[in-house]
This record gives sequence, structure tokens and C-alpha cells, in this order.
Amino acid sequence: MNVLLSAIIVSILALAVAIFLMIRVLQEKPGSTTMQEIAASIQQGAMAYLNRQFKTIAIFAILIFFTLGIALPSGEYHNDYMVAVGFLVGAVFSALAGYIGMGMSVRANVRTANAAKRSLGEAFLIAFRGGAVTGLCVVALALLGVSGFYLLFTQTFNIPIDTAPSLLLGFGFGASLISLFARVGGGIFTKAADVGADIVGKVEKGIPEDDPRNPAVIADNVGDNVGDCAGMGADLFETYAVTLIAAMILASSTLVETAGEAVIIYPILLGAIAVVTSIIGIFFVKLGKKENIMGAMYKGMFITGALSAIGFYFATKQMLNDMNIFYAGLVGLGVTLFINIITEFYTSTEYSPVRKIAKASETGAGTNIITGLAVGLQSTVMPVLLICGAIALAYYFGDTSSLQNGIYGIAIAAVAMLSTTGLVIATDSYGPITDNAGGIAEMSDLPEAVRKNTDALDAVGNTTKAVTKGYAIGSAALAALVLFQAYGEELAKNVPTGTSFGFAIENYMVLIGLFLGGMLPFLFSSLCMEAVGKAANKVVEEVRRQFREISGIMERKNKPEYDVCVDIVTKAALKEMVLPGALAVLAPILVGFILGPEALGGLLAGVIVVGLLMAIQMSNGGGAWDNAKKYIEDGHHGGKGSEAHKAAVVGDTVGDPYKDTAGPALNALIKVINTIALIIAPIIATVHLFG
Repeated sequence: MNVLLSAIIVSILALAVAIFLMIRVLQEKPGSTTMQEIAASIQQGAMAYLNRQFKTIAIFAILIFFTLGIALPSGEYHNDYMVAVGFLVGAVFSALAGYIGMGMSVRANVRTANAAKRSLGEAFLIAFRGGAVTGLCVVALALLGVSGFYLLFTQTFNIPIDTAPSLLLGFGFGASLISLFARVGGGIFTKAADVGADIVGKVEKGIPEDDPRNPAVIADNVGDNVGDCAGMGADLFETYAVTLIAAMILASSTLVETAGEAVIIYPILLGAIAVVTSIIGIFFVKLGKKENIMGAMYKGMFITGALSAIGFYFATKQMLNDMNIFYAGLVGLGVTLFINIITEFYTSTEYSPVRKIAKASETGAGTNIITGLAVGLQSTVMPVLLICGAIALAYYFGDTSSLQNGIYGIAIAAVAMLSTTGLVIATDSYGPITDNAGGIAEMSDLPEAVRKNTDALDAVGNTTKAVTKGYAIGSAALAALVLFQAYGEELAKNVPTGTSFGFAIENYMVLIGLFLGGMLPFLFSSLCMEAVGKAANKVVEEVRRQFREISGIMERKNKPEYDVCVDIVTKAALKEMVLPGALAVLAPILVGFILGPEALGGLLAGVIVVGLLMAIQMSNGGGAWDNAKKYIEDGHHGGKGSEAHKAAVVGDTVGDPYKDTAGPALNALIKVINTIALIIAPIIATVHLFG
């Protein structure tokens, strides 16, 4: 009881700190009238898209709400009603976190650009604090939802502790739905605008990236926010909530009889501790005399991780009195550190993979793309070895603990890994703020010294966005494994007497499911990338039309019609996100009810393994292509306008939907399919056509 109340209080505290940071950022001056006009265009475009996106998602949410209420068995504790209401609240909380984060991001950008007139340090602080608002809102609302619902179920409705965690799946599913559509829709929007702007602006017209003469420039800046702020926020909101819920379900299914309620609420306590340490870590992120931007962010992460480890030690001592469970948590913290280092190695301009792609650009676009594909494929090796090592270690610590449950050890490692989510999202949301700040500085014709500051901030933003994707993918892998185990436990609880289920590879139904699951990430990714291609074609045609028909754009005598491009990508994103979203929701339902629970188990395994590898390859490969282009633009291999630069722009164009649409959306696909499987497990245990 005290742990749950503490978690709720900590959540409210985090929201209060977010409001404090918001006020501090908004107190900063937004700059000249021209800067404010440009920022207003970005703000209007971003919020208009978000409003239309959530209206579209609301239709799906209402249909799913009634479906859950009607289709799920009522049970002794009105399970159908509890899950359906939780689903709506999960969706609303995730959407709310996106709204707050987006609203802050599109207001902090112009203030960051204006502060860059004074110093790099001031601009950095505003951008980071703007990103921290999103980070704190995400973890606070996720923790509040999980702890609040569990308290409500057990204390108000008197639902037994071995049943209550399963009812939290509704909240997780609501978060998953928003994550899926935010990732897919935001990814299509941002990359269609980006690709369209690059093809005509950079390649055909030879003008800079954020040149105000480019009709797609506002759409491109809007896209940075809807993709990397709202999209990533929804992604990690879902991962955070679903991982907590999966750990609690696992504990309630296998450990509660021997260890009591402590094993269920222990993950919530870890989450509450980590929110407090994230708040502390955020206030340690400041630029020192050396002006090492990445170093300042790593300082915050290290402090958060170290304080979390100390807090976890005392929490484990008090609640479970078993240091092996604490060591499992340390494994999760270690994965966070090493996944960041690995991702930075493959995507930063400081290291050989990106420089190899830049060097290959000297001989054309073909060699650039070949090298970029090779780097992306190679980048899967170290993360997978890291995750495998973490799984083995966490399992060992869980198995040799007093609980004697290896999977619980993995669950705690996953929860611990997500302990720094607030700070990780802060560094990610910092990216679109600084990207927009650079665009505003360029379009406002601010002095070169200002642009130098915003470029320095933006260069690190590209790395933090890539690192965050690696973190999200790694955490999704551990979370999915726990979800898969929880699926098996749910089946076992609802299996008819005398029947058993297993997921042995020699079972032909499992094998069928495995192949279907392995195929899904390919089909899903193709739909996402095709959507970007179709929308980008429309943007290219519109940008060419404006250059052709509106005289004086290149001479700066007339302004382009920015709103037309924004409208094109908005409509395209909302239309094209439906099919991939429907695929993710329907695939587990169809396989479960037609082929049965064993085939669905195979599907989950296939989606987890293939989806994880594809997500790493796409995200890292795309990030490496992007930074190879920036490395050349910094004056290497001929610099801007060279043949190598033109080849690198082509590679970056290919990599854009890789790293910002299909790759990150695979995280959501993995978790949505696993969450739905968990929800329908009690039904398909007895109701299915074959198998």
C-alpha cells in the first residue's frame, strides 16, 4: 500500500517538475518577429497534425473499447469492463504525454535559436529542458497509470493480487495502440517531408537544407517533432508501462503463492525510485567550460544510473532481501550503458562506420548505399550479443535467488533498463528542438556565429536520436521476452483439464506460426516504406510545381506556399498509417483464433527475433547514412556541393524511412502483437478452429 501511494506521489512530483521546467523555458524570449512567425508556422502544422491523428485514432480506440467490453469474458471481477476502461485510460495518458511534449517542443525551438545568439550553453540548456518536459511527462503518466490502476483494483474493487495484474493489460494495450499509430503516422509524415524537401531542394536546386525558398521546409521541420518527439515519447511510454505490467503478471502467476505481494509491487518501487533519480539527473545536465554537449548528457545519465543503482539496493534489501535480484537489476542498467555506446559507435561521425560510408560516397551513390547497408547489417551483431549476455546473466541471478525464477530476473533487468527512460527521452526530444532551432536560424538569416551554435547542438541531436532508438529496441527485446513468458503463463492458467500447450520447434503449428511471425516485420516495413515513397512523390511534385509556377521564389521575391506541403503529408500520413496498424492488431487475433495458441506462440517468437534484428539494422544503418552526409558537409571528402555530397544525400534519402519510419515502428509492432496475444490468451486456450 505504501509503495503504491509513494509511486503515485512521485508521479505527481514529476509532473510538477515538468510544469516548472515548462515555465522556465517559456520565460525565455522568442526572438524577432520573423523568428516568431516561422516558429508559429511549425507550431500550427505540428499541432494540426497531432489533432487530426488523434481524431483518426479515436475511431479505432472506440471500436476496440466496445470490442473488448463485448468479446472478453466477464469473469468474477468484471474483467471485460476493467480491461476496456484501462484501455481507454492508457490511450488517453499516452496521447496526453504526446500533446504536452509536442507543445513544449514547438515552443522551445525558437527560444533555443534566440538563446544561441548569446551562447552555446544557454541554448543547450533551453533545448534540453524542453526535451526533459516530454521525458518526465512520459514516465510520470505511465507510472501513475500502472500504480493507480493496481491500487484501484486491489483496494477499491477487492480483486485478488494474483488476478489484478492481468487486468492492467488494458492500460498497456491502450498505450500500445497510440505508440503504433504515432510511430507509423509520425514516421511517414516526417520522412515524406524530409525526402521530398531533399530531392528537390538539395539535389535539384542546390540550396541548403533549411532554406526558406524550399516549399517543403516547414513540413520538414514539423515532421521532426511528430516523428522524434511525439513518436518516440509514445514508443517509450508503451515500453515502460508494458514492461512493468508484464513483470507484475509474471510475478502474480508464478511467485505470489510463495513470496507474497512484494514481488508484484517491487517493479513499481523500482520505477518510482528511477523517476526521482531522473529528476535529479536532469538538473545535473549543464554545459561545462569544454562545451562537450554529449558529455553533459552522459553526465546526467551516469548520475541517474548510479543513483538508481543505490536506490535499487536499499529497495531490494527492504522488500525482498535478496541481492541476486538486485544484481539482475544491475544487468539492466548495464545494458542501457552499453547499448548507448554501441549505437553511438555505429552512428556518430567520430567513428569508423560513418566515415567508411562518407569515404565510399566519393565513388558515387551506389557505393554509398552498399556500404551503408553493410554497416547496418554489421551493427546487429554487438547489440544481439549484449542482449543474449544480459538474458543469460539476469536469468542466472533470478534462478539462483531465493525466488528461484530466472524469468523474473529477466523481468527485473528489463524494468531496471527502463529506469532511465525519463532522461533518455529528454535527450531524444532535445533533437527535434535543436533541429528546428537550426532551421529557424537559417530561415531568419541570423548571423553565422548563431548558426554555428545551432549546428553544434543539432549534430549531437542526430546522435542522441540514434542512441535513443537503440535504447528503445534493446528494451523492447527484453520486454518482449517477458511478455512471451507471460503469454505462456496465461495459457497455462486457462488450459482445459487434461490438455497442455508447448512451443517446441518440432510442433508443426509452432513452426507455421514462426514463419508467419518472421514474415510480418518484412510486410509491415514494406507498407511503411512504400507509404513514405508515395507521400514523398506527392511532395516532390508539389515542390517542383511551386518552383515552376510561382515566379521569384529562388530570388526571394515571393514566398512559397508552405501550408500546401504540410497538408499533403498530413493527409498521406493519416491515410497510410491505417493498413500497417490494422495488420499489427489483426495478425495475432486471426492466427490465435484460426490456428490456435501454439501457432500464436510461434508467431510471437518469429516477430520478436526478426523484428529486433530488422529494427537494429534499419535504425543504425539509417543513422549512419544521415551522419555520413553531415560528415561530408563539415568539409570532408569535398564538402557541400561535391559529388561525394550528392551521393551521400541519396544515401541519406534511402536511410530516412529506414531510421525514422520502419525501424522504430517495429518496436511498436513487436509489443502490440505480444500485448494482444496476452489479452486473448484466456479465450483462445479453448476457442480456436485448428491446432
